[in-house]
Amino acid sequence: MDKKLLIVEDDSLIAQLEKDYLSANGYSVNVCTDGISGLEEALNNNYDLIILDVMLPGMNGFDICRNLREKKDTPILFVTAKQEADDVVEGLSLGADDYITKPFNFRELVARVDARIARFDSLIGRKEHESEIIESGCIKLCKSSRRVFVEENEVTMTNKEFDLLWYLASNPNIVFSKEELFNEIWGYDSMGETSTVTVHINRIRDKIDKNTSGVQHIETIWGTGYRFIS
Repeated sequence: MDKKLLIVEDDSLIAQLEKDYLSANGYSVNVCTDGISGLEEALNNNYDLIILDVMLPGMNGFDICRNLREKKDTPILFVTAKQEADDVVEGLSLGADDYITKPFNFRELVARVDARIARFDSLIGRKEHESEIIESGCIKLCKSSRRVFVEENEVTMTNKEFDLLWYLASNPNIVFSKEELFNEIWGYDSMGETSTVTVHINRIRDKIDKNTSGVQHIETIWGTGYRFIS
């Protein structure tokens, strides 16, 4: 298993235990102990997944995630000592793929890493027969390059924003509940709040509708869910 992981964790004991367990399961693991060096390492090198603590010296995990999502789609697994729903929703809304709460079982950590990487690989490489480009009115989605164009101008999307928009656009005029969208994009094994779907929908709307004279492309069906209007 030639997969590279980056751990950004300021507790040296926890970081070493994480590294030991993941290395024993075939992963190549690097560790950074502060937010600034962690962000630099993540931006300058290619990793298959980043394990990111929330509370870090120099720069917190949320800011690291925000900066990373401007340039990379690398899966991110948040590690947090906090259990409040707001922290989970904030992390997921910034583009994180999953989270795990301290204290945790290290076998669960390995299982979550395995699942996140497998899911990301599947999203990138599955169904080669699928159309790589979707065009609807003035919106164009390119699956292979994961790029979005509105009125021929490129719009930057986070990993999860693109996945959500692509899924809706791939199934035009079909209404999906928040639960269905959460399970499809974040996965059945994810722990989180379906309210993060609403957060992502609103961000997608902000990015595409403001560039199309306010024309609505994702419609809210009150009490049911959302659909992409073709």
